[in-house]
Amino acid sequence: MKIISKNFKLLTVFLLVLGLTACSDDDDNNLPPAEPMTIVDVAIENNLTSLAAALEATDLVSTLQSEGPFTVFAPTNDAFSDFLTEANIDLSNMTATEIVTVRNVLFNHVIAGATITSTDLIGAGSGYVSTEAAGVAGNNMSLFYNFTEGSVVLNGMSTVTTADVTASNGIVHVVDEVITLPSIVTFATADPNFSNLVAALTADGQPDFVTTLSLPNGVTPTPFTVFAPVNTAFQALLDSNDNWNSVADIDSDLLTNVLQHHVITEANVRSEDLSDGMMPTTLEGDMITINLPGNDGNPAKITDGAGNTDIDIIAADVQAINGVIHAVETVLLPDTTN
Repeated sequence: MKIISKNFKLLTVFLLVLGLTACSDDDDNNLPPAEPMTIVDVAIENNLTSLAAALEATDLVSTLQSEGPFTVFAPTNDAFSDFLTEANIDLSNMTATEIVTVRNVLFNHVIAGATITSTDLIGAGSGYVSTEAAGVAGNNMSLFYNFTEGSVVLNGMSTVTTADVTASNGIVHVVDEVITLPSIVTFATADPNFSNLVAALTADGQPDFVTTLSLPNGVTPTPFTVFAPVNTAFQALLDSNDNWNSVADIDSDLLTNVLQHHVITEANVRSEDLSDGMMPTTLEGDMITINLPGNDGNPAKITDGAGNTDIDIIAADVQAINGVIHAVETVLLPDTTN
């Protein structure tokens, strides 16, 4: 009897505990669901307080709490502090102009309508995407990414240090530098496909192309439209003359004219602005002729000042803050007889 009594007591205690547990489970089931973690919540959760403060100061919190999806490259506190110090901006006491500037810089870290993972970026290797920042005439700014030396780098200046922090309305990648608004020069130097062009622009005896093509929009002769030859185009140019082993071997004045023949000033001519037969005048002075469409599905083809035809635009609309770049497959040559 004692054994039965003892077992009965234990059974009673067990049932009581089971009942309490069941009640506790029912209570848990009745709790409201956890609030979703938006991009802004993720920034705060990961101690990106400077970014959160900047979003608040520029009235962008509600934007990044909306449905999205967004891909956001989020600068660390140190990175944002360095940017504000260099720009001499105090978030708590900004002028209207400074608010617009900081807001556009922040938008340059945001890609709307897509959740882009580090696997996507690494798999692609390199490329361009459009951010929410406004370039010339409000056109969305481009962002160049490439996977180099084991890291994803943005516009040649900012490296992803922590990737794939997920949010309910997108994804966050932490970066070590603020991605400032890019100029024509930013993309030319960031994209390895233009390394031969950069070598030509900076060759001995050339005008200060870097300073000119870095001018802020609104300063004459901005904005620029640049038809940028890729590396293979410059190599083909060198191969066309037995005396040219590098751009340094090309006569300085000739090289200047050739480079200026790729630039249209005071115009941000995007692919949608091109029309069949249009003949813009280049910085060098000769006109080029645009025909639509290009070959092999490319958007347009060019006849240069020397009469060379069927030069395809192979990548279009790399939008900077002071102009736009179109990559071309062949170096454009001016009319040297005039």
